[in-house]
Amino acid sequence: MAAQDVLGQTARLASSSALLQVLFRVVTFGLNAFTLRYLSRELIGVVNVRLTLLYSTVVFLAREAFRRACLSGSAKRNWTKTINLLWLTVPLGVSWSLILGLVWLHLLEVPDPSVVPHYQAGVVAFGLSAIIELLGEPFWVLAQAHLFVRLKVVAESLSVVSKCILTVTLVILYPHWGLYIFSLAQLLYVSVLVMCYVIYFVMFLGSPEATKKSFPVARVKALLPSFVEDETFVNWKEARLTWSFFKQSFLKQILTEGERYVMTFLNVLNFGDQGVYDIVNNLGSLVARFIFLPIEESFYVFFAKVLERGKTVKDQKQDDVAMAANVLELLLKLVLLIGLTITVFGYAYSQLALDIYGGSMLSSGTGPDLLRCYSLYVLFLAVNGVTECFTSALMCKEEVDRYNFVMLALSFIFLCISYFLTHWYGSVGFILANCFNMGIRIAHSTHYIYHFFRESSHRPLTGLLPSPALLLVYIISAVVTASSEVLFCCDKGWMARLIHISTGALCLAATLVTMFCSETKLIHFVRSQ
Repeated sequence: MAAQDVLGQTARLASSSALLQVLFRVVTFGLNAFTLRYLSRELIGVVNVRLTLLYSTVVFLAREAFRRACLSGSAKRNWTKTINLLWLTVPLGVSWSLILGLVWLHLLEVPDPSVVPHYQAGVVAFGLSAIIELLGEPFWVLAQAHLFVRLKVVAESLSVVSKCILTVTLVILYPHWGLYIFSLAQLLYVSVLVMCYVIYFVMFLGSPEATKKSFPVARVKALLPSFVEDETFVNWKEARLTWSFFKQSFLKQILTEGERYVMTFLNVLNFGDQGVYDIVNNLGSLVARFIFLPIEESFYVFFAKVLERGKTVKDQKQDDVAMAANVLELLLKLVLLIGLTITVFGYAYSQLALDIYGGSMLSSGTGPDLLRCYSLYVLFLAVNGVTECFTSALMCKEEVDRYNFVMLALSFIFLCISYFLTHWYGSVGFILANCFNMGIRIAHSTHYIYHFFRESSHRPLTGLLPSPALLLVYIISAVVTASSEVLFCCDKGWMARLIHISTGALCLAATLVTMFCSETKLIHFVRSQ
């Protein structure tokens, strides 16, 4: 597939994934706002922090390394061996579920049954849901490698909608069920997700469309583990790369979910405060999840297909290098401007957003400060997502192994900083520690990118430099909106709130107009792709 075609399909995958994430987050926020009126903060804290952490840890440790390794390089490969390798995620997931399930049941603090009933059933259900989701891993990787955009959108949309409908129904009819509600909803979610992929490939394989596309897998049976005479069960090059990524993914999970591990294992916040933190964290991560994550996942595939892992810039096809450098520069500029916009306007509108969303329970106390800090953290997330997806797509096995040592040291430092900052600043300390963590990771990735392109004429890191005019508008907007918050928000009535909102809208409009006038190359890229 030509590099330009890959870019076009990758951009469509990223935009579709972004729209899908919008649906997820809107539905989730609506669900949180709804459940806050029926269930306790403690129950929400246990579900959104303790049990979700169990599920995400099992899934991440069991499949992330396999995804990274099996999506690297061309889609033309021995898919029988790749599929065999991907099926190893299931026994790995079973092992992690058993080990972590025992930890969650017997080593961690058990919630008060009168406040959070059926905790043991919740642990079993969330661990089981992780295993069920891993059953669809070969199907997911095959679809992602061949850029099946519509399949991903339909599958994840149906699963999220099904989960939400069941949750709302059970919360209204049987609120006393406690964790049974979320356990059943989680099992339904993963079951629908996996069945969508299975049903699609059952119908697609052997069809005229598959034949026309010369799809590498001809029969459904070929999606199951199989032995080939006189050949190894897996591609050992992929297996070794998977092992390298596995060591990295273990550390990356600690860094990504570090604050939840500190909350879960060190009990620095009670379950009620954990619930508030998670709600604010979800609100703050809205843009990160529905824009930055799809961009990172989709353009990782693009960079992995266009450039060859482990080769220097001189050994690559120069046309592909030019395209990759241009795309990287524009992606950095895109996420930087989105991050700056969130940081500038998020500071002045955090308290108002929380008051509208959850009332005084969220807008009083540490909630606004949490969201303000998260607005700054979004800027770090934006840049790290793109720089790290490029380096992950290009690093050879030895470079990945070296990076693992960096991640190991960073994991230890991050956990220590999280613990101490939380004791000094409460839940805000988690966000500050995450900013430090992302800053170090950005420094490593930008160093790698600089050295990779050093022997070429391309300088993609210039994408991290906004135009002076736009920077000036951001500074003015920050001062104006912060002053507006002091004068008009948030206990002076709805008319004052409307003035505050109107002030922000005018500043945002000025920012966007300046952006369209000064960043013409970026605007053309977004419109064309």
